[in-house]
Amino acid sequence: MTATATDLYPTRGAREVSVPRQDPVTWSAPGTPGPIGAAELEGYDRDGFLTVDQLLGPYEVAHYRAELDRLIADPAVRADERSVVEPKSRDVRSVFEVHRISEVFAALVRDPRVVGRARQILGSDVYVHQSRINVKPGFGASGFYWHSDFETWHAEDGLPRMRTVSVSIALTENHDTNGGLMIMPGSHRTFLGCAGATPRDNYKRSLRTQDAGTPSDEALTGLAERHGIKLFTGPAGSATWFDCNCMHGSGDNITPFPRSNVFIVFNSVENAAVEPFAAPVRRPEFVGARDFTPVV
Repeated sequence: MTATATDLYPTRGAREVSVPRQDPVTWSAPGTPGPIGAAELEGYDRDGFLTVDQLLGPYEVAHYRAELDRLIADPAVRADERSVVEPKSRDVRSVFEVHRISEVFAALVRDPRVVGRARQILGSDVYVHQSRINVKPGFGASGFYWHSDFETWHAEDGLPRMRTVSVSIALTENHDTNGGLMIMPGSHRTFLGCAGATPRDNYKRSLRTQDAGTPSDEALTGLAERHGIKLFTGPAGSATWFDCNCMHGSGDNITPFPRSNVFIVFNSVENAAVEPFAAPVRRPEFVGARDFTPVV
């Protein structure tokens, strides 16, 4: 399909390209009240991420863990196309659109501690572009290779601008050994347009193992040399907010310790998806929403 908006971030062409960011990182006017303090917001603007040591208390963690366990044990959920399983073990890897199939996670999306930070960063009302639980069990759960979420959401979902923020809320402890999130601080200031066309129904493969939209080794080396790599550790209940264009990934989990989290993507209602910029068809709505109703 042909996009109906100007393409500020070309990707999936004949060669890899690097483009300076054309959008703000934080969209609220200075001094706008919200749950994020001025110094934290400045750090988010600079680094592309913000950590909250204890977003959820122990009782809340247990509540959401129980719901995660219920969902992955439900045969109907496992059989649903919104569930993704590990290629080797066939264990459930992720369940998408959890805010629609679970009132427990829908309530978390509406929690002022969660949606309030998204509104403050993006400077507007927001809707959920994507939600999922990531299970990442021990003994061999595969990681997520280096990528920018915005590159995929722009190319395959049609998000026009970088006005999107993700939050990863830990439901188990993030050790330095069990496949934790890694981000290159400051990488959100550069858009890396990847080489190669997007196959039809690419999402079916990319949710298990990435191919299209993967940066070259040379580009990743350059970004890592300039920005370094930050590994996120912390207890269950901690959260990491990060900009849509951060270069990030995570390794395999070969330890006995699972790394489970709930992942919510908020997009500004002023940045609603158009047609894909570099894909033959839209991805399914459980991966990239087309319902732009604000979270209330």
